[in-house]
Amino acid sequence: MDSETVERVRDVVRAIPPGETLSYGEVAELAGLRSARLVGRILAEDGGDLPWHRVTRADGTAAPHIAAEQAARLRAEGVLMVDGRLPREHRRR
Repeated sequence: MDSETVERVRDVVRAIPPGETLSYGEVAELAGLRSARLVGRILAEDGGDLPWHRVTRADGTAAPHIAAEQAARLRAEGVLMVDGRLPREHRRR
């Protein structure tokens, strides 16, 4: 993947305000990509300095390996996950 693609994804994620979330697919769309999976890969490889916790699966859940930390970070921003899922009012779609 090229550095321009990585930077577009990073810019979109960086712009998500505290207390709001986007799905991987929404980030992909805003970055001009067709693959939500590519967004996940970019965040896994180059997203440690970004608010990665503001990006969830389309159904409002977190990937199991990051679920506890993601929920804690979102909770610190006033967003509570209910039964491991982000309530609809915190999802754009």
